[in-house]
Amino acid sequence: MTNWTSETWKECLGFYKGKKVLVTGHTGFKGSWLCRLLMNAGAEVTGYSLTPPTDPNLFDVTGLSDVMNSITGDVRDLDHLKKVFEERKPEIVFHLAAQPIVRDSYKDPVYTYETNVMGTVHMLECVRLTSSVKSFLNVTTDKVYENREWEYGYRENDPLDGYDPYSNSKSCSELVTHSYARSFFLDGQTAISTSRAGNVIGGGDFANDRIIPDCIRAVQKKQEIIVRNPHSTRPYQHVLEPLSIYMTIAMKQYEDRTFQGYYNVGPDDRDCVTTGELASLFCELWGDGITWADRFEGGPHEANFLKLDCSKIKRVFHWTPRYSVKEAVEKTIQWTKAYLDGADMLEVMDQQIAEFFSS
Repeated sequence: MTNWTSETWKECLGFYKGKKVLVTGHTGFKGSWLCRLLMNAGAEVTGYSLTPPTDPNLFDVTGLSDVMNSITGDVRDLDHLKKVFEERKPEIVFHLAAQPIVRDSYKDPVYTYETNVMGTVHMLECVRLTSSVKSFLNVTTDKVYENREWEYGYRENDPLDGYDPYSNSKSCSELVTHSYARSFFLDGQTAISTSRAGNVIGGGDFANDRIIPDCIRAVQKKQEIIVRNPHSTRPYQHVLEPLSIYMTIAMKQYEDRTFQGYYNVGPDDRDCVTTGELASLFCELWGDGITWADRFEGGPHEANFLKLDCSKIKRVFHWTPRYSVKEAVEKTIQWTKAYLDGADMLEVMDQQIAEFFSS
């Protein structure tokens, strides 16, 4: 029997073929994976982003710049963004560009708000002025909710009020999207949605202050892994989980705007684990006797307990997560070991995409 992902992928292969798609933040970790998914589905993809945020980075490691239309730009630059929309005339827009690191948002809150709030305003203004756009998805985060540290998952109708500058700026990005949807898109020209995803892991994430990349860097240096907050619970999921549902939301609302709305995307409760549990899982699956240590080094406030209630997206799209958290870590390690062995990483990426969508 085929599963949700294989049937949806077949549908995407038919829908996205030849579609003009714009992805902001395409040089980032999630953006790079999304662009390759869209390209494999036959879409005509244009990326708009700053230069890759890390060195090394997934965008360059896989050579995506050689196989897609990549435009260097800043979502804070409205005039440049307008020109790109006028020239490319996208039909579908995925907005992923953001300053995504909580601790960095404390260091530079102004830049964080400029990018995450005004960047979203600029995106929606360009969508409003571009008649070709039929579907827009703003990708935010599970951290948009007012975090009360309670044990049940947050639902889409719970209050939005992120604590730190990153989380709060993404809450504001949600509110901007809601306002534009009500103020300018009730005529049916464009379907507008947001998607609030949990913590993603997967091959090619080289970011700072993220647990799996920190684990990999420690392994490369043959050092003990340092975990600064091992008791915090997060909804970890493989990167292809939310990306596949992003594509589904954009596709479904393009065809029927009653699908537009606000959607949580996260793992099942059993895969919401503590950072310490995730580090232990990484050590077990990597092997070589690596270990981790609990060493809180201080720092600004971060939420301790966070889960999502994903019953809405399961009900609307008949969606279910494909990988457990253990499988997500396994796939990440497989990708990383292939990278360290000098493999063709675009081939590895394509192989993991094929595996994910197979039944």
